[in-house]
Amino acid sequence: MTSELERIKILEGKITQIVELFSRLSQDNARLKDELKHLKAEKKELEERLKKLANLEEELKRLQEEKEEVKSRIEALITQMDKLGV
Repeated sequence: MTSELERIKILEGKITQIVELFSRLSQDNARLKDELKHLKAEKKELEERLKKLANLEEELKRLQEEKEEVKSRIEALITQMDKLGV
């Protein structure tokens, strides 16, 4: 009978370990789900910022091209004025 009691105590100990492990894993799972939620929100924000940056880069390129065109026109006008002796 002692042997059976010892086996039951061992079983109780193992069940206690399983319950503790399950509890710890449940907490870890909840924490990881929360972290994943925050990371997804951060990813979305970064993607939006990247899109805005791409738009700004496109606008900058357009403005630089426009600046070069204006510069060329001004230089052409100056050349014409020089020919007129103005």
